[in-house]
Amino acid sequence: MDKSPKVRAPQIWHRKYAVIAALSLALATLVAISFGPFHLPFFQVLKTLLGLPGGLQGQDRTVLIDLRLPRILLAALVGAALSSSGAVYQTVFRNPLADPYLLGAASGAGLGATIALSTHPSTSLVPLYAFGGGVVAVLASFFISGKFFAEPGTLLLSGIAIGSFFTAVQTYIQQRHSASLRPVYSWILGELTSANWQVLQWSSFYIVASIAILIFISKRLDGLMLSDEEAFSLGLNPNRLRIIAIAAATLATATAVAASGLIGFVGIVVPHLVRGLTKRVTNRSLLTIALTGATFLILADFGARTLLSPAELPIGIITAFIGAPFFLIVLRNRRVVG
Repeated sequence: MDKSPKVRAPQIWHRKYAVIAALSLALATLVAISFGPFHLPFFQVLKTLLGLPGGLQGQDRTVLIDLRLPRILLAALVGAALSSSGAVYQTVFRNPLADPYLLGAASGAGLGATIALSTHPSTSLVPLYAFGGGVVAVLASFFISGKFFAEPGTLLLSGIAIGSFFTAVQTYIQQRHSASLRPVYSWILGELTSANWQVLQWSSFYIVASIAILIFISKRLDGLMLSDEEAFSLGLNPNRLRIIAIAAATLATATAVAASGLIGFVGIVVPHLVRGLTKRVTNRSLLTIALTGATFLILADFGARTLLSPAELPIGIITAFIGAPFFLIVLRNRRVVG
């Protein structure tokens, strides 16, 4: 008689928070679409999005469809990718301070973007070079660690070494091509100004697929918070599970970086925020974390567009302003607990 509520209780709580996160995302999206340097009437925006009569026309419609909507959707995708990847990395490496750039994805993507901006007058190749650089850096981390999957600590140190090397090469290229410094720094600070439907189309495929894989294995990921012996006793293969998790999280991260540049702290702030609100340290909340990450980055982009209007701040400055103090709080609490 008492078994049914106990079995269903975990499903109820994480579904409840997922619904709240989805509603918050919808509200943040509508606010970000309507308000900004160029104001769009809220109800006309709703009518346009729903295909009802009385929607926006002319220039207002162009601003909504061609400029603001793809930018906000890309912000949501990138926020979801970085936050869910951060949560998975924290589980895989058993480190609450781990973030999506841990294995050198950020430095590799930065090097790729720098090469593209230094050697090609067009910026259309930047996403491709950044994506390739991020993937190469992560693969190099695996190679340096000595085997396809080493202990998390060894792999972590390999990622730090690769990241330092790629950053050094990037700095050298920047010094040799000083004319490209400004666009490189702009990209490093994160930007969504180049968002369009084409970028949204290719990035959404990889990000949605990666997050779907992570959510599908989310229940089993909780086993990685135990020792490998305990995970084996539960019927799990921890090494194989780590490979799948890191591959999916890295694909999501590399795609997000290629589409938007380097946006820091999202992968640290959002997982801890959700776990703090739900009072549960589990990967079953991965969908809630992804939705909250999307909301967080939409609001950060809204702030970047409006705080110094008509000028615009790099979105990475907004996330760093929020994330750096949060990071210090998490670090301090970890020391107190330790």
